[in-house]
Amino acid sequence: MVEPRSGTVAYDIEVAGLAWEEIDESTRGYLLERERDPGERAKVPERTALYPGCGKVVAVGLWEVEKDRGAVFADGKGGKFENWERVPGSKIFRGAEPEILARFWKEASSFRTLVSFNGRGYDGPVLMVRSAMLGVAPSRNLAGYRYEVREHCDLMDVLAFFGAARGFYSLEYWCRRFDIESPKALLDGSQVARVFREGRIDDIAEYCLRDARATAELYRKLSTTVLPVLGGAGRE
Repeated sequence: MVEPRSGTVAYDIEVAGLAWEEIDESTRGYLLERERDPGERAKVPERTALYPGCGKVVAVGLWEVEKDRGAVFADGKGGKFENWERVPGSKIFRGAEPEILARFWKEASSFRTLVSFNGRGYDGPVLMVRSAMLGVAPSRNLAGYRYEVREHCDLMDVLAFFGAARGFYSLEYWCRRFDIESPKALLDGSQVARVFREGRIDDIAEYCLRDARATAELYRKLSTTVLPVLGGAGRE
């Protein structure tokens, strides 16, 4: 899949938050103290995937926009690509977390544009921090200049017009508005840790890759409409 740097790929990640008891006592206390609202504080133990370094990256999906094909890197063993029947036109790579992160960065370096949905606010920082914790060097900056849409195009920012529009909306919301198949019927992010503990890695990998594919399809619809006037796709 690695080729000279060209083309556009959408990416998505899935993170299994650490069990609350797996986090050291000092960190648990710090995370609880950060929440002033009692209701929000009670939810902290179930939201560990949202805190930097408190979750394990268990799947990373890539979907090539121009070639309409994908690959997913998932927790497991094997260390090589295999054709994957669950999602037509895709391959799967299974490995330990450092292996799937290293493989992601190798693939990511070959594409001109990376596309995400909230990738600048979540996926990118998680990938960069988790890679650093495991001694894996990122190949590019996924949390760069907010208004730059050629190197990394975050569609959540684009559809909020970089804060000019009122509010941010989910990928599922935009899929329904643009008549794109949503993967949310399979899972949602809040279920990933439980499903991972149940050993249903392929379910997580499929959900992740279908999210990446939906992001790619949303990008296609914006690439000849909104993005050209923002200085992105369709403008050279």
